[in-house]
Amino acid sequence: MRQSLDTKRISVVEAETRAAYAAMFPSGNVDFVSTAIGWATTWFNGSYAGYRAIDAYYHDLEHTLRGLLCIIRIFHSHHRLKLEPILQQRTVELGILAMLMHDTGYLKKQEDTSGTGGKYTFIHVVRSIAFAKEFLSSHGFSAQEILSVENMIRCTWINTDLSQISFENQSEEFAGLALGSADLLGQMAAPDYIDKLPDLYLEFVEGIHHTPDAARGAHLYTSANDLIQRTPEFWTDTVLPKLNHDFKGLYRVLNEPYPNGRNVYIDRINGHVAKIRGLCPAPEDHQPLS
Repeated sequence: MRQSLDTKRISVVEAETRAAYAAMFPSGNVDFVSTAIGWATTWFNGSYAGYRAIDAYYHDLEHTLRGLLCIIRIFHSHHRLKLEPILQQRTVELGILAMLMHDTGYLKKQEDTSGTGGKYTFIHVVRSIAFAKEFLSSHGFSAQEILSVENMIRCTWINTDLSQISFENQSEEFAGLALGSADLLGQMAAPDYIDKLPDLYLEFVEGIHHTPDAARGAHLYTSANDLIQRTPEFWTDTVLPKLNHDFKGLYRVLNEPYPNGRNVYIDRINGHVAKIRGLCPAPEDHQPLS
């Protein structure tokens, strides 16, 4: 079973990511990991020119770092097990960047002073892709590399039709599906996931009010507590089918032993679900989202 790490400490996440990268590519440029995480730190802490520090309630830097740990573990386990497709070093690097950039759509530009980044909830993927294109273009990445990152980021929107994404090859597709898987598993397995759900609710509220057209058809919750109570349903009816079918069950590379052993991410999420089903109180009388 994998050890829990303190994801509030960037250095801890960086060290594990570097170690996994080095194990996959002993002659690779492991400093790429530190450079990429350094970039992400500036994006989220307000040091990146033209942008404010992240102020979304739920989608903060730690959320991204939890996803980064999960995706690098998927990459490393897939490599260690010698499964197909063979992951190229550059694909893994672009996957790391895509994870670090997948929620930059919640960032607000310096002149954007109203509300929080949560108002972009229902358009954040499009904004993340735009941010990635702008940043990577200015740092010398090729057009094809930028497109690869964009394709991977598209996999993180829960309603994306993956058949409409024109992946360049199977390796890029694997990285995209790994990103989508890691985004879901990393957050839902977090030890404070249940405690953070009221923050997620606040983002939904703000997002629906800010972009009602983009939010059309979204799940509506009557309160933060309603969101919590419906999380088991979200897990069994939406997330698990997506992991197993759309994302081809590739998270199973984290099973110990592979392929039929226990999966610490699934175990932790099942623990959250059991806790909610057993302990969640009756819904509060709040106005529904509209």
